[in-house]
Amino acid sequence: MSRAEVLESEGLQGLDRTGKAAEARAVSPLWTLGLFRSELVTTFRRWRTLALLGVLAAVPVLIGIAIKIETSGGGSVGGGPEGGGGPAFLTQITNNGLFLVFAALAATLPVFLPMAVGVIAGDAVAGEANAGTLRYLLVAPAGRTRLLLAKYAATLVFCLAATLAVAVSALIVGALLFPLGDVTTISGTSISFGDGLIRAVLIALVVAASLIGLAALGLFVSTLTNSGIAAMATTVGLVITVQILDTIPQLHGIHPYLFPHYWLSFADLLREPFYWDDVLKNLGLQGVYAAVFGSAAWARFTAKDISA
Repeated sequence: MSRAEVLESEGLQGLDRTGKAAEARAVSPLWTLGLFRSELVTTFRRWRTLALLGVLAAVPVLIGIAIKIETSGGGSVGGGPEGGGGPAFLTQITNNGLFLVFAALAATLPVFLPMAVGVIAGDAVAGEANAGTLRYLLVAPAGRTRLLLAKYAATLVFCLAATLAVAVSALIVGALLFPLGDVTTISGTSISFGDGLIRAVLIALVVAASLIGLAALGLFVSTLTNSGIAAMATTVGLVITVQILDTIPQLHGIHPYLFPHYWLSFADLLREPFYWDDVLKNLGLQGVYAAVFGSAAWARFTAKDISA
């Protein structure tokens, strides 16, 4: 039985119950948790989601192998005599595999992670409408606000899962291909491997939190159309457009207000001591985007005529 048929059956059964029983179910916390669990299962059992996580996990593998091959003959990262030609973090990987975590997050955050989140967030509501299951979810009764919150929470879980897929893959590959040991911070001081690992976890959490504004934006776009493909394409297109705007010097006045502007500020967590200014600006900006576009998504979804 398809999901639409299951939801239709459950919805029709719900309509046969008394209004009092339906109201009790609607306000039950267990029903809300069940809805969230259902959204998680639906999101993570899709082949598209698994493929996205697989591609993200493959990025550190490719970076690690490329660096291992480039340096196997005594060469240096980036081709320079001192290894100074490589991007930030890359030149440190051969000395400490833990830096592959930081390099992989820096490589995936501008493009791969946002695109993956844009696909999941853009499909959240529009995909259900396109599949014809949205109205049955509302009949169940899920309630529009609760359903929207469950979908946003599931998208945030994907943000964390996608970031961890990159970080864990990078840590494994870094440990297999390169030595591990004390970590040299950007400030030039040395910290233990354990402290470096704690910072890697903290950085991964900050990177995941950097995507909450984009998740809300994608959810809002998803409420504007009944086409999942259109919502995904629009969200990914907005990510690319904003990234381009953030690189134009003449638009420097608006750069601090663009959601990807402070994404790479997580590098400041590798200083000794931590430099929190840009990190906090990033988290605050993501909170603003989440509040604005989350509210816009709620306003649009609660007033939307659900016909599919």
